[in-house]
Amino acid sequence: MNNKLYVGNLDYSVTTDDLRKVFSEAGEIADATVITDRATGRSKGFGFVEFADGDVAQKAIDMFNEKDMNGRKMVVNVARPREE
Repeated sequence: MNNKLYVGNLDYSVTTDDLRKVFSEAGEIADATVITDRATGRSKGFGFVEFADGDVAQKAIDMFNEKDMNGRKMVVNVARPREE
């Protein structure tokens, strides 16, 4: 399984540190980032979390998909490559 996850429907106040803190409950994180607008620096409401292990990534999907964070239900699934 791919170990990089897409995390969507985030509240605009969620930071990369918040994302890392929450998802570390599932296991060891290799990388985490909230995507921001280059011009304004404001969150775009989604991010990515990469785990050291694919099994942990699946566990994170099971734990956090549809879970409430700051009043919004997160959408968590396997990240797909960007389409051209």
